[in-house]
Amino acid sequence: MRPLRQILAAAIAAVAATLMLTAPARAQPESTWPSKPIKWVVPFPPGGAMDLIARTLGERAASELGQPVVIENRPGAGGNIGADHVAKQPADGYTIMITSIGMATNRALYPKLTYDPVKDFAPVSLLAMVPNVLVVNAASSVERTVKEVIARAQKAPGKLTYASAGNGTSIHLAGEVFASMAGVQITHIPYKGSGPAVTDMLGGQVDLMFDSITSARPHIQSGKLRALAVTTARRSAALPDVPTLAEAGVTGYEVSPWFAVFVRAGTPPEVIARLNKVLNTAMKQPETLRKLEGVGAEPIGSTPQELAAHLNHELDRWGQLIRQRQIRAD
Repeated sequence: MRPLRQILAAAIAAVAATLMLTAPARAQPESTWPSKPIKWVVPFPPGGAMDLIARTLGERAASELGQPVVIENRPGAGGNIGADHVAKQPADGYTIMITSIGMATNRALYPKLTYDPVKDFAPVSLLAMVPNVLVVNAASSVERTVKEVIARAQKAPGKLTYASAGNGTSIHLAGEVFASMAGVQITHIPYKGSGPAVTDMLGGQVDLMFDSITSARPHIQSGKLRALAVTTARRSAALPDVPTLAEAGVTGYEVSPWFAVFVRAGTPPEVIARLNKVLNTAMKQPETLRKLEGVGAEPIGSTPQELAAHLNHELDRWGQLIRQRQIRAD
């Protein structure tokens, strides 16, 4: 039998050898990632603000990472089809997803959600915020202020209509928050996307819309739509003369549609850290800022921890509102 000292020495040597062998393996994600193209899932159709933000930042990230960033649109079910796909991919950082407020609202809107927004995903970074703007038809509407809209709604509860891009979208929820905080009854008219909703707004078939500034601004600039207020806490640089809803009389109102990047839960922290650094650097580039401004987007940027805290706050806020006002996705 070998002396205890020899046994301990042999054990220590074995542990040291094991550590030497495994150290490079643990460092591998940081030193070799990415070694192949990265797929960036956009869970909505091409052409919107989310798609443009992903394509703009993806181009900058590809240059920095030395690998292509391939945009893949997987629309449907309020973003759930794309999110479900990403939740089932390997946790290696080669599939990332841009998402929006739906990451916080869909758990309450869809009773049979196939993924968990907290357990199945790891936060990377907040990207940008795109305000919604309360608009009326400039030709047919007499209302020029938010207070006049509220006064009209109070005189005829439920008669005033507002369009949205669909049940559970930020455009819909902005109207629900407005009705709740202003103490009025207005009738929601959901459409399959912002495009047909704006078409009916321009045609005078609906009275109001809390549209994304991306699609509303051209019609505001042409004089076809009248902007009454933005939904964010601060005025938008894209429409600096338009007050916030809080300034316009609905004290405390704020709906700030945000966009953020998530990856599959379990992705190595060093990969997340590199993604975070690359995306936050990309958002500060002059060309990126110019393209974001073109759709009315305002860059934010954050740490993964700040995004996690933001998501938890939004889950609580929207969950309460959706249950309180019995909002459904169908």
